[in-house]
Amino acid sequence: MRLILLGPPGAGKGTQAQRLVEKYGIPQLSTGDMLRAAVQAGTEVGKRAKAVMDAGELVSDAIVNAIVAERIDQPDCARGFILDGYPRTLVQADAVESMLSDRGISLDTVIELVVDDRALVGRIVKRAEDAKAAGLPVRKDDNPAVFEERLREYYKKTAPLTGYYYAKGRLRTVDGMASIDAVTAEIEAVLAAAARAR
Repeated sequence: MRLILLGPPGAGKGTQAQRLVEKYGIPQLSTGDMLRAAVQAGTEVGKRAKAVMDAGELVSDAIVNAIVAERIDQPDCARGFILDGYPRTLVQADAVESMLSDRGISLDTVIELVVDDRALVGRIVKRAEDAKAAGLPVRKDDNPAVFEERLREYYKKTAPLTGYYYAKGRLRTVDGMASIDAVTAEIEAVLAAAARAR
């Protein structure tokens, strides 16, 4: 099972991805984690990424795509994987299509968690309060001003992916405002339907 989770920051992609990892035993591929792992492992592409990050610059699409391509060739991805936070742009989405097609595989489905933006701000404020109350560090993006900037960035660059995948007949939407368990159940129903269609 190869799937992409789409949705704005705070929509619950990470939570749902974790549940899918536990249920299906397939890895969740987050570009941040993959970048850090490639840099730590000192792979060729990891060295290129490190040089860019050390210079305080953003890692290019070419480097991110190369890191993802390297990662999906690992044995733990043979049965499938969940892409979370990637692709972020139409250019990256095209890269995913070609890297999968080069390997003779394709995406099974793209699930978009549809949420209400105003409620999202409330969610991240609550997440920050819960972290503080538990004595845990608060994520630096759990700040309403930072969050709203990330939301604008999402709508500018990533939201067009919904149309891209809809046109390919792969997009399925799930109500991300439902309870965590209800969202999980809806995702399971989408995956079951995708499996029957294969």
